[in-house]
Amino acid sequence: MMIAMILLTPAVLSLLIFMRKSENFGSLCNLLYAAVLLFASFRLYLKPESFTPFFRTDQVNILFLLILAVLYLGICVYNTEYIKHKKAGAYSHAFYAIHLLMFPASMAGVMLSTHLGMLWVFVEATTLTSAYLIYFNHSDASLEAAWKYIFICSVGIALAFVGIIILSMGLGHADSLFFNDLYQNARQINPFWLKLSLSFILVGFGTKVGFAPVHAWLPDAHSESPSPVSALLGVIRVSKILKLAGFEGYVNDLLLLMGFLSLFVSAVFIIRIENYKRMLAYSSIENMGIIAIGLGSGETGIFVALLHLTAHSFIKASLFLTSGNIVHRYGTKTISGVRGLLNTDKMTGWLWMLSFVAIAGMPPFPLFLSEFLIAKSLLSNGSATVYTVLFFLLLTIVLAAAGKSVFKMSFGEPSEHIEKHPASIPEYLPQVIFLLMLIIMTAVPEGFYHLLENAAMEI
Repeated sequence: MMIAMILLTPAVLSLLIFMRKSENFGSLCNLLYAAVLLFASFRLYLKPESFTPFFRTDQVNILFLLILAVLYLGICVYNTEYIKHKKAGAYSHAFYAIHLLMFPASMAGVMLSTHLGMLWVFVEATTLTSAYLIYFNHSDASLEAAWKYIFICSVGIALAFVGIIILSMGLGHADSLFFNDLYQNARQINPFWLKLSLSFILVGFGTKVGFAPVHAWLPDAHSESPSPVSALLGVIRVSKILKLAGFEGYVNDLLLLMGFLSLFVSAVFIIRIENYKRMLAYSSIENMGIIAIGLGSGETGIFVALLHLTAHSFIKASLFLTSGNIVHRYGTKTISGVRGLLNTDKMTGWLWMLSFVAIAGMPPFPLFLSEFLIAKSLLSNGSATVYTVLFFLLLTIVLAAAGKSVFKMSFGEPSEHIEKHPASIPEYLPQVIFLLMLIIMTAVPEGFYHLLENAAMEI
């Protein structure tokens, strides 16, 4: 019942939005679905269920679903104010609201899928439903970003599809692509086809996640940061098949390679970055790399990777929403064009600074713990000390470069021609709640860590 509500409610609301074509009605429908998604996710956490053979909850996807539900609700609250500043026709507002509904529904479909083919379909749906959100500003830059996003992600999804075909070739008589069947028959799958399929699927889904070197869409389509969370679940599901087949070392080596490559690319490009929203995008690539390193560093690293993924999702949402406030106040995305943020808009300035402190891994935020535990996991699993040194070196470069930009924007004399607007609660409330949740996770970790431990045990 709850799964059906999550997957079917957006279709009904989308039809109503298209019939009404009202800006306020579209925002209201998104808020309604956000409430439905959050309620249904908590019900599924308390009482797991299935909906047809293709959808069910388990300890892994319920974690991802709860993250999605809380993030989407915060974004919908912010959207009630954000959409007022966008001058567009009735059809544009209606299509924006519809795609904003269908995007989280597609991600929920990825998370709840029990079949590899069905998961692939919903990953492709996240690309199609989010493309219009990137193009919504109807500028040349947004059009270029949308086409780059569609083209690169479609190529990636095609490679993942090839990987699924290759995996099917190695199944033999066990021709089911349901995950439970794949897990049970993992050792019967032809090793050659199994390893080859992982390479294609990892690159394919890794394109959506934002792993380097298949990350090129993300700096331009930087507003779509939630989508890597759902695609990452596809990587986790397929990796588990190889681990059960006895190829854990092969999986870990690939994840570590892509993880460190992502960190390196982020460190190189963020040094000379001039656009603060692109800076956040490269930070996302960096953190996806950290998660990949955690997943590839052994059993302890899996738990820590999930901790990092959860904390990063809320921190990065806070940063992107706050950057939206900055764009609205200053009318520019260039770092050099923003000065004196703390003097111009104290609430936005402090949220910008605190969110940076959180993403930098400073106490009392959870990334402080996750990054050090990932380094410890690298050492405890016999990895060379050079891996740990390289890990902290690249993190330091990213932190120094991003910190320099954040401090430049926050202090100094305010820039000229700043638009003065009265403070609006929806512009700040989601970020405040996200940051408070992170502090609570650190201060009172019992229930939250139990959820992570249950999920880590199934990976």
